Amino acid sequence: MRKGKREIPVDWVAPIPYGAHVTAKGVRFTLFSRHATKVRLMLFHQPEDERPFAEYDLEPEKNRIGDIWFIEVEDAAPGQFYLYRAEGKPPGGHADHYHPRHWLLDPYARAIAGHTPWGNKAYYRSDKFPKGGARFPKGVIVADDFDWSEDTPPAIPMSDTILYEAHIRGYTVHESSGVGCPGTYRGFMEKIPYLKELGVTAVEFLPVHEFNELEYYFGDPHRHDLRNFWGYSTVGFFAPNGRYAHDGVVGQQIREFKELVRALHQAGIEVILDVVYNHTAEGGLHGTTYSFRGIDNSIYYMLEKDGKHYRNYTGCGNTVNCNHPAVMDFILNSLRYWMTEFHVDGFRFDLASIFTRDQNGNVLDQPPIVERISHDPVLRDCKLIAEAWDAAGLYQVGSFPGRRWSEWNGRYRDDVRKFWRGDTGMLSHFATRLTGSADLYDRKGQTPQKSINFVACHDGFTMRDLVSYKEKHNESNGENNRDGDSHNHSYNYGEEGPTDNPHIRAVRKRQVKNFIATVMLSQGVPMLLAGDEFYRTQNGNNNAYCQDNETSWLNWKGIEEHKDLVEFTLRAITFRKAHPSLRRTTFLKGARHESGEADIHWLGPDGQAPHWESSCVVGCLMNGLSRFTGAEEDRDHLLMLFNASDQQVTFSLPPPPGKPWAIGLTTEEHEPALGEDRKTLRLDTRSVNVLVSAVTKS
Repeated sequence: MRKGKREIPVDWVAPIPYGAHVTAKGVRFTLFSRHATKVRLMLFHQPEDERPFAEYDLEPEKNRIGDIWFIEVEDAAPGQFYLYRAEGKPPGGHADHYHPRHWLLDPYARAIAGHTPWGNKAYYRSDKFPKGGARFPKGVIVADDFDWSEDTPPAIPMSDTILYEAHIRGYTVHESSGVGCPGTYRGFMEKIPYLKELGVTAVEFLPVHEFNELEYYFGDPHRHDLRNFWGYSTVGFFAPNGRYAHDGVVGQQIREFKELVRALHQAGIEVILDVVYNHTAEGGLHGTTYSFRGIDNSIYYMLEKDGKHYRNYTGCGNTVNCNHPAVMDFILNSLRYWMTEFHVDGFRFDLASIFTRDQNGNVLDQPPIVERISHDPVLRDCKLIAEAWDAAGLYQVGSFPGRRWSEWNGRYRDDVRKFWRGDTGMLSHFATRLTGSADLYDRKGQTPQKSINFVACHDGFTMRDLVSYKEKHNESNGENNRDGDSHNHSYNYGEEGPTDNPHIRAVRKRQVKNFIATVMLSQGVPMLLAGDEFYRTQNGNNNAYCQDNETSWLNWKGIEEHKDLVEFTLRAITFRKAHPSLRRTTFLKGARHESGEADIHWLGPDGQAPHWESSCVVGCLMNGLSRFTGAEEDRDHLLMLFNASDQQVTFSLPPPPGKPWAIGLTTEEHEPALGEDRKTLRLDTRSVNVLVSAVTKS
C-alpha cells in the first residue's frame, strides 16, 4: 500500500446504514465514532452469556471510512447478540471515557436483551454496574419479516385529532384491567375497543424506547423499591422496550409493538410516541456508561468548557448535543426508523427546547435540528408536537421556532385551571385559551392546531386530584416532598384529599366535567390523560415518575364507579366531532362578514358585553355557517355558557340565529330548563352549558 492511499477491498460493502443488518453473506455491523482508535465487535449466543463466542477487531486501515467503522461477519446470524468495546483518544483537555474492557451497546441496536423481567432486582448483584458480564444488556441481531400488508395509517387531520396520553404498562397492569396480558403491548391491544368507543383518535404513548426501570436502585437505600416508571431515560433509541413484551425480550418486542400499532390503525386510532432526545440514561459524570459515553462522549453530549463535566439543561445530569451534524443524523435516523418500520404517526418531543440550544447552550433563532426534522422528506406527513420548554428555565410556548410543530400549551393548562378555581381577573385569559390562544399562535401561516390543549397530563395532578388537593403529596417519592411543581392552581373545596362530604364530592365531580368540557370545546387539539374520564387519582402525588404501583396504575373499577363521568366524556367528544365550528383551521377574528354576521360574539349574563376584569361568567356565540367554519356545509350555531362562580346565574340569551335554542351539552346533574320565553337560562354554580341553534335550511 502506498503511503497516503487507502486500499479498498474488492468485496467492499457500503457501510451505511448504521447498526446490524442481515446481508446475503452474513451480518454487516456499522458504528460511528470519530475519536475511537480501535473497535472490537463481540458476538454472543445468549443474552446472559458472560463471554462472547467470537470477537472481531475492526482495523482502521481496513474497517474504517472517515468516522464510520464497519465489518461484515459471515458467522453472524439473526437471533445472536452483540456488543462493542472501544479504545480511543478524546480531544485535548476532554475527559477520557474510553476503556478497552467496557462493554458498549450499539446506539442503533433495534432490540436489546439481557435485562431481567420488569423490576427484578437480581439483575444487580453488586453495588456497581458491571463493565461487562451476564448482567450487561446486549443488542439483538434481528431479521424483520413483519407483514404490514393490512395496515393503513388513519391519516387524521390535526384539526380532527383527539389525543389520549397513556402509559403502556400502567394502562393494564392493575388486576382490575381484566386483560390476559397485563402491563404489555398485547394487554393494551385488549383495550382498543374501549378507546374506539370513547372516541379518541390518537394515543400518545409515554416513552416506549428501551430504558432501565431500576436506575434508582443505586441511590438512597430508602428508594430501592422505586422504579423509573415513566421511562424518560433512554438506553436505546431504536429499540422498543422489551419488558413491555409478553412473549420475550430477544426480538419479540419488535413484533408485538408492531402488532399494537397495526391494531390501533385498524380501529382508526393513530400512534404518537413521546420521545426523549434531550438526554440519555447515562446521566452525569458518574452515571452508567451504556454506549454513547464510551463511543464518542465529546460529540454526543454538551460539555462544559473544561471538557469533563456535562451541561445540564434537562435536570437529568446530561444534555444531548442535538445540533452537532453527527447527532442530528442520529436523531433523524431514529425518527425515520420509527415512522417507516413501525408506522407510527407522529412524535411528542420531551423538553423540545433543548433542540434550540447550540453546543455551548446558547439559544438559536433557527436551530438546525428543528429545521431538519421539519423539512425531512420522510417525516413530512407525521405529526410533530413540542414540549416547548426545558429544565433550565427556557420557556418557548408560543415561540418555539418550528412552523410545522404543535406545542403542549402550558399556558392553556394554567389559565383554565385558574379560571375554574374562581380566580379573579381570569375571564379574558380563559376566553383567549378557549378560542385557540391567538395571542401565542396567530402568526402568518399558523392555525389553532398549534395549541395542544390539556388540563392534566402525566406530569402533574390528575383532574381528580386537581380538585381534591391544595398541596402536592409526594412523600412516597423519597425526596421529602421537594420534587414536583408547587404551583398547581388546584383546590380541595374544603377538605384535603378523600372526603365523605356529599357537597364537596359533588362539586369536585362537576369541576372535572367542566375541565373535560372546556378541553373539548376549545379551538386547537384536545388531549386527555388516560383515566381522567373515570376519575383516576394518584392520592395527591403530582410527580409519580417513580411509582410503579397503584399510585400510577389505572384502576378500571372506576369505569363502573364513575360511569356518569365516562358517559359525559363520550358525549363531549361526540359533540366536538359533530360541530366543525369547534375545529376551525383559522383563528376567530370577531369580525363581521359582508353579510353583517360575525364569527364569534361574547356576552355577559345580562346580554351585554362581559365584565372582563371582574366576572367569571361568560357566553360565547359561535357562528356555524360554512363561510366561517370552513366546513362543506352550514352547521349548527353554538352558544357556550361558562359559570365559574359559586352562585347560580340567570343568563339572558340572544335570539337564536337559526332554529330555537336547545341544550346540546351540560355539566349539570340534570339538564337545565329554558325559561318560559326561551330567552333565559338559569346556570347552576360552576357549570358549562352549550346551546344549539340548528341552521335553517333555505
